[in-house]
Amino acid sequence: MCCRPNRLSIFVDGNNMFYAQQKNGWFFDPKRVLKYFQFEDEPNIMLVNAFWYTGLKDSQDQRGFRDALISLGYTVRTKILKEYYDDSSGRYSQKANLDIEIVVDMFNTCDQYNRVVLFSGDGDFERAIELLRSKNTHITVVSTEGMIARELRNATDRYIDLNDIRDKIEKVDY
Repeated sequence: MCCRPNRLSIFVDGNNMFYAQQKNGWFFDPKRVLKYFQFEDEPNIMLVNAFWYTGLKDSQDQRGFRDALISLGYTVRTKILKEYYDDSSGRYSQKANLDIEIVVDMFNTCDQYNRVVLFSGDGDFERAIELLRSKNTHITVVSTEGMIARELRNATDRYIDLNDIRDKIEKVDY
């Protein structure tokens, strides 16, 4: 086995989660996410890494949010959004695909953990999840109905719908 017991890494596909939260009509608090998975979800878990991946319009985009994530202990990975033209719709869209960065970080740090929480519904992670599971890594995927790929849900050890843990992780204004 490549990992130590009860050591957790969290990987948040920020853009994917933005749309999932928008679909649900509420947003989660990154600090409460860390607390929930470190203390409330299962006992005796030690958080070793937390990564957040997001696309940016420019280098100053989301500066305050990124600084807040870093102060909470997240490693923040960014990429400038690229603009794509869709011939069928005649519209432009922007995308920053950070799937490779997520997978590289998962495998580059796999000797540090034996549990992963992946916040994404993207089916592109299916093979990476299968390979991590073959190394006795327990995988939890967090997403929401209608945005979780069947392949990803099938490959994981545990699926959590965001709405099922809303009361534990929702951003609340005090």
